[in-house]
Amino acid sequence: MNRSRSALAAYAVLAAGLLGAAAVLFFFDPAAVRFYPRCPLHSLTGLDCPACGGLRAAHLLLHGQVRAAFALNPFLFFALPAGVLVFLRPAHPRWAPWAALAILAAYFFWRNFAQK
Repeated sequence: MNRSRSALAAYAVLAAGLLGAAAVLFFFDPAAVRFYPRCPLHSLTGLDCPACGGLRAAHLLLHGQVRAAFALNPFLFFALPAGVLVFLRPAHPRWAPWAALAILAAYFFWRNFAQK
């Protein structure tokens, strides 16, 4: 198998995995079933990480409930497009990871301390 065929096979496996995960998330509500993983930070400290509520928000998005999904985790609406861009164009400026880390930290502090 040459490099392009193996890359195509890897993308096909990745796409199948994402489609399978989306199907599970569509049919099984994270708010109702208990087989989804729990956030270790929230379990230990009671603080919400930037991803807390992400599975429930993704479930609502898959069902077309955009406002309810945004209310659970607004960060998801910025992280998904950014993740797609990073996947499609992996070369990025040297400052990009630091900017992403700063945005994550700002969202963490805003979510846990500024709103309460």
